Amino acid sequence: MIRMGIDLGGTKIELVALGEEGNELFRKRVTTPRDYQATLNAIVDLVHEAEATLGEKGSVGVGIPGVISPYSGLVKNANSTWINGHPLDVNLGELLGREVRVANDANCFAVSEAVDGAAAGKSVVFGVIIGTGCGAGVAINGKVHAGGNGIGGEWGHNPLPWMTKEEFNTTRCFCGNPDCIETFISGTGFVRDYNAALEAAGKSRAPAKSGADIMLLVDQKDDIALAAFDRYMDRLARSLAHVINLLDPDAIVLGGGMSNVEAIYPRLPALLTRYVVGRECRTPVVQNFYGCSSGVRGAAWLWEK
Repeated sequence: MIRMGIDLGGTKIELVALGEEGNELFRKRVTTPRDYQATLNAIVDLVHEAEATLGEKGSVGVGIPGVISPYSGLVKNANSTWINGHPLDVNLGELLGREVRVANDANCFAVSEAVDGAAAGKSVVFGVIIGTGCGAGVAINGKVHAGGNGIGGEWGHNPLPWMTKEEFNTTRCFCGNPDCIETFISGTGFVRDYNAALEAAGKSRAPAKSGADIMLLVDQKDDIALAAFDRYMDRLARSLAHVINLLDPDAIVLGGGMSNVEAIYPRLPALLTRYVVGRECRTPVVQNFYGCSSGVRGAAWLWEK
């Protein structure tokens, strides 16, 4: 049996076909058309090409930057806005002549890392994507836990825990609420915080454009960058301790651009114990194994072994 996973992003659609044990058999990506019917056709064409190349039909799973409402059956909250309001799984299923499973891309990430990635063999895995935004997903025994409302793992849109008076009511999230975790611990939030501190200090140098820019300054022992990274680490620890206090996962896997900051991993364990109830915490927080391929692999693993 082959399993095909599709990562439906705003700029590209990628398909990967996996063999029985997760070995990669086929991979291809195309530009995402910014039109619903054209997007359906592009996915169907990729599936047919993969099957023609491999000489075998397979299952199809799709990761999307949104969710399918369990009430209406329609896509919602997708930043690829042209798929919102459509029954994506139903329409693809009709075109392909089989059931198609669709899940949030962060949930696909969690599944990928739980099945055969950095948290392989762990029962409860919390997968975090910290890049431009901040997404998360929950995998239980290698399967997506979407929840009754289809929003399981949307922890990035809770308020930053244990907020200081300096932090309170200082950011506004695209979701409409103030002080969401996403606005503080995403790469975008890290850059925003550093640049604000740079401006407040009256420094004339150019603002940072990325977290990597700031980490270069951290390596150079720049005071403003060091202080910004200290704040970032404390906010990340508070945010993850909140999850541990509620879910107590067997492992937390980090993905996205900020997950490549190696300095996070040795510092985080001691910081977590400040906030986890009982002041004891040995929850592994690890870097992802499959990198940018984890989401598309997780879409394939929506059809479990």
